[in-house]
Amino acid sequence: MPTRYDRIAPQYERGVRHLERWVFASLRQEALKALPAIGRILEIGAGTGLNFPCYSPSAQGVATEPSWEMLRIARDKSRPKGITLSQNNAEQLPFASSSFDAALATLVFCTVRSPERAFAEIRRVVRSGGKLVLLEHVRPPGLLGPIFDGLNLLTVPLMADHFNRRPVELARAAGLEVVSVRPSARGIINLIECRV
Repeated sequence: MPTRYDRIAPQYERGVRHLERWVFASLRQEALKALPAIGRILEIGAGTGLNFPCYSPSAQGVATEPSWEMLRIARDKSRPKGITLSQNNAEQLPFASSSFDAALATLVFCTVRSPERAFAEIRRVVRSGGKLVLLEHVRPPGLLGPIFDGLNLLTVPLMADHFNRRPVELARAAGLEVVSVRPSARGIINLIECRV
């Protein structure tokens, strides 16, 4: 079944290029550095493969993406030989329990239909004691919070993008241990490290 991101895939990187240059490129590098140096990695929502340049050349694992068109673009990008691609969504991961040592999601939990189910699946497929690294835009604290609530009324119907999600609280509610939260951009973007 086609996703909304199938339609925007050809223009996606052009649309986010300034944010990538000014904000996300360095945060993507930090997110990938937070993963263990050895072990099988699961990337959830790989999109067009913007994380691939940040992977260690020796990385092993799977990069997943629900959008066929985003995955088609990612397939043409250079990535470590040990990283394979898979089309699926975060709420139904086609992998055996405890088959990964760590998982990564960058700018993903704003668009998953059921964050609760996605976190449950991550807990299932990542071994106990493994790591989850999230790079997410979140509902910021203070006066910006209500503004993001208002933006949500537009972004959800247009792009299925929830501007006011709180992934830290969702991860805790799913039974993950939140180890660290590093906010940036006035609290709008968080780099979150969890233990499964």
